[in-house]
This record gives sequence, C-alpha cells and structure tokens, in this order.
Amino acid sequence: MGTEIKLKGDKVIEQIPSIKDKALRINLNENIYGTFAEIGAGQETVRHFFRSGGSSGTIAKAMSAYDKDFSDAVYGAESDGRYVTEERLKKMLTHEGQIIEERLSREKHPTKLFFSYANTVATIDFAKQFKGHGWVGIRYQIEPDEAYNEIILHIRFKETDARLQQETLGILGVNLIYGAFYKYNDPKRLLRYLYDHLDKDQLEIDTINFSGPRFADVDNRLMSLQLVKNGMTDAVMFNPEGKNILPAAILYKKNLLALRGSFRPVTKVNMDMYEKSLEMFLKENKVEKNNTLVVFEITLSNLRSDGEIDERDFMDRAELLCSLGQTVMISNFQEYYKVVEYFANYTKARMGLAMGVNNLVDIFDEKYYRHLSGGILEAFGKLFYRDMKVFLYPMLDENGDLMNSNNLKVHPRMKELYKFFKFNGKVVDIEDYDPTILDVFSREVLKMINQGKKGWEPMLPPGIPEIIKEHHLFGYHPQKELEQNI
Repeated sequence: MGTEIKLKGDKVIEQIPSIKDKALRINLNENIYGTFAEIGAGQETVRHFFRSGGSSGTIAKAMSAYDKDFSDAVYGAESDGRYVTEERLKKMLTHEGQIIEERLSREKHPTKLFFSYANTVATIDFAKQFKGHGWVGIRYQIEPDEAYNEIILHIRFKETDARLQQETLGILGVNLIYGAFYKYNDPKRLLRYLYDHLDKDQLEIDTINFSGPRFADVDNRLMSLQLVKNGMTDAVMFNPEGKNILPAAILYKKNLLALRGSFRPVTKVNMDMYEKSLEMFLKENKVEKNNTLVVFEITLSNLRSDGEIDERDFMDRAELLCSLGQTVMISNFQEYYKVVEYFANYTKARMGLAMGVNNLVDIFDEKYYRHLSGGILEAFGKLFYRDMKVFLYPMLDENGDLMNSNNLKVHPRMKELYKFFKFNGKVVDIEDYDPTILDVFSREVLKMINQGKKGWEPMLPPGIPEIIKEHHLFGYHPQKELEQNI
C-alpha cells in the first residue's frame, strides 16, 4: 500500500463523517446505551441507528408516543394542553432516563453510559400555512458514575414538505447525539456540526441551552451569540436572569417597545429614553401594561469591531442590561424595518421604537435600501404599515442647540417623505426628557473607562459603575486609573 498522494496547492479539507458513520461509531461503542422517544414526525432519528448496523448494543428502546392520549398517559398532561413545548421535552428526557436507571442494575453494567434522546415536533400542516417547529434534546453521561448533561434546542423548519422535514430532523438528531458524546469539550464546534449534511435553508436553530457537569463553564448566552454569528438564526433573546428564551414564546401577542443601541456601556440617556418612551407607549390606545414587553436590541452590525465579533465585549453589554432587569435581543438586522418585520411574525399588537435623533436621520438614508426593489418606500411600508410609532429622544447639535422631530435634517429628497410620517403622528417627541444628561455619549464614557480617566461614573445608571469595576468590564482596570492620577 503506497501512502496517499498530496499535491502542491492542496487545501486541508475537514472530513465530515457521514450520518451512517456517526450512527455506526455510537452503535459500536459497547458502553453507550439509551432510549429514543420521538413525538410528531415519527421515528426519524432512531432509524439511522437501526440502519447503520450493530444497534442492539445501543438502543434500549425506541418509541413514538404519537397518540396524544397515549403520550399523556406516559408523560403526564401539560397544563396548557400543548405538546410541542420545552416542558414536554424535559419530561420525556427525565422519564426515559429514570426508566433505564430503574431497569438496568449498575452492578451488572458498571461501564454503561446511559442516554435518553427525545424530540417533540410539529411538521408542516396540511394547508402549508405553518411550516412547523420542535424541541430536540439529549440527556446523557460521559462517565458511568457522573451526573447527566443536557443539551436542548428549539428548531424551525424552513422546508415546505413534511417528508423532507422528517429527513432533516433525523439528520439533526444523529448530529446532536454524536456531537454530545464526541464534541462535548468544544460546544462551539458541537453547535456548528449540528448542520453537518444540512443546509441553513432547511432548518433554523433559534434557542439552545447546555447544562450539567461537562458544561458547567458554558455561558449559554455566548452559545446563543454563536447561533446568530453562524447564520443559524436571525435573532436570539435572554431574560433578565441571563437565560436563553425562545423569542416566539416571549413575543407572542405582546405589545412591544424596542430600543436599539450599542449600549457600550448602557448610560443614563439610554435609561431615560426607556423610561420616558415606555410611559408614553403605555398611554397609547390598546396598550395594556401587563401585556407589554420592552426589548433592548443589539444588532450584530454594532458588534463587529474590525469585522470580527468581540464576544467579551458583547457579554459585558448583555450582563449590564440584564442586571438592570431588561430583556435583551441580539439580532442580525441592520435595518430597523427588519426588526419590525421579525416582531410581526409573533404579534399583531402595537409596536413602538424608541431612538435618538441621529438614528432617525439614519433611517432616512437611501443607501440602506438599495437592495430592495421598492427602495426606501418598500422599507418604510414595512416599517410603518401597522400601528408602529417612533418615540424620538432629542439631541444637541454641534452648536449646542436642541434637535427634535421639528428641526432635524434629513436629505432634501427625503424631506416630504419625512413630513408625511411626522404629520401622521408616526414620529412623536419625548418631551419629558432629562436636559442635564444630553451631553452623555456612551462612546465618550467607553473612552474614559479604557484610558483610566476619572469622572465617568455619574453618567451611568446607579449600580452600573460598580458592576463594571467589580467585573473589569469594557477593559476597565484599576491600575490604569492609578497611573492616570499619579
């Protein structure tokens, strides 16, 4: 046998094992042993393990709790009567895991690594109106005497054919099980490998959470960022506790007020804009306080310093906003109308955007809309077609004069278009602002923190400077401050 020939100029290609090879490798490992429970699309994942051979040592049982009554009898009924939920998936994983533990004695099987894999999905409906979505997860061990790890994700199907969706789900399932056992030490790569033999236009993964001893150091918010960064989804959200939440679940039928910013760091101006715009939004017709959600949105185009996404910097911003009790969204949307379109997928209720004058002037810049066949008019149709309002926070121009909706400068060609929206009450001024903080700019604060200068603390909301100092966020270092003051 000769050695393999390599030619000059050859590139290294990462060898992706086939789905059959992945299933076979798991089947041939005499210790990996577990159950497959699949609700919805059928026995899509386990089929690959049966087909690849040697499965008797791996599959304890495979079930499809397809009938709703039967499923309820096994796992208990959900309080909301739904089947495709995270709660249902977790019940399935726990229930099946316990059964293995009960039925197989550890004395007899001291080296076995138990797992339970489950999915609960709804594929495309008959009328093809809803493309379908689902929850997929695995609960498993890496050492026989170690606690279980869990990886749980939510998916949306993009294909319009039930059979294709089933095949996609099967491939994803194998990738997840294989990744869980063989890539757990590198969750970022594990995430990328979920798309082995799949295309981004077949499937969207919009939420993922890792837990358990092997993932003790994993920050799930950072994993969420990877989803957006890798183009697996357009937006991810965290609640104030910093946990990843499913956008569809949190946005459903809510009145939404969104604030977009870089929040590097979050300043008194950001919070004043939030408080005053919320006050105004709640006075709007049909806006109930208990059905209103405020979202602080950071777009990836804001995160790309030098073209690369600075993850540390992103985490710093998310941490501060969450500490202020806010819900944070990271999105891939450069233009505002895309944010509104995205929200419109989940709610028909009222929407508001709070922004500063310079942001609004930016929206009226045609260069952002050249890719649209209807240009800026198409974008504005999408932005303002419903009960959408912009709450405008004033700013000082270079001469120290106040700029608001009455005197802001848009391009001469856009003047009449702007007047149309202003006249129709789509742009309203926040009048009850705090005039003492109009000269606060987060980029200036950031510069002061970086350079160790004094005096930035009063520009930030209470409690925020302490968090920055304690956790050394945004490059803060006490040493710099000392050097500056010597």
